[in-house]
Amino acid sequence: MGLLPEPAKPVFTVDDLIGCYRRGVFPMSDTADDDGVYLVDPERRGILPLDGLHIPRRLARTVRSDRFQVRIDTAFETVLDACAEARPNRPETWISAPIKSLYMDLYRRGMAHSVETWSEGEFVGGLYGVSIGAAFFGESMVSFARDASKVALAHLAGRLIAGRYRLLDAQFMTEHLSQFGGQTISRASYRRQLSAALSQEADFFRLAAYADGNGVLQAISQAS
Repeated sequence: MGLLPEPAKPVFTVDDLIGCYRRGVFPMSDTADDDGVYLVDPERRGILPLDGLHIPRRLARTVRSDRFQVRIDTAFETVLDACAEARPNRPETWISAPIKSLYMDLYRRGMAHSVETWSEGEFVGGLYGVSIGAAFFGESMVSFARDASKVALAHLAGRLIAGRYRLLDAQFMTEHLSQFGGQTISRASYRRQLSAALSQEADFFRLAAYADGNGVLQAISQAS
């Protein structure tokens, strides 16, 4: 009697991923080489309040100076790959091949975006995340030059405020994010804010694609 074939493992699709975000959970892998995807639903959630964002004075000068050129959605895969790279202070990464494939699918659907910082034609940092309704789910950021990712975050915040977003999800609070006024809230509070944000519409491109630093800072100051 022959052996019965093992049942096929269920495939986690991009539609499954969208459903997870709508429920307040997000995917990760244990390592870059892990083909599995698991879901994270933390009891405490990090957010950046768009109506009370703090831009440190020195960073505001950098944003205003336009030392970096900031581009939107011109190198999404480059940002994703850079965030997935192992580094001396982070030997493991949660962005595996299946995870990357899912976010590339979201990008092609217009639901994932990158904010990139460039210097003299070279990519030096940025971030990416997912947009659903009036919620933006920040996923990861990377920097190869001082303040490169922070400038990208300031541009993201200004863009979200101008586009009438209601929630900027940071997943976990870090020292890096706390200087912007980030908060850690309960799962229940997060889900209330998420539900409200998902019930509304927002426009990621309401702010011009190549908005300068002054425009970004003005949008942030108007919301505070």
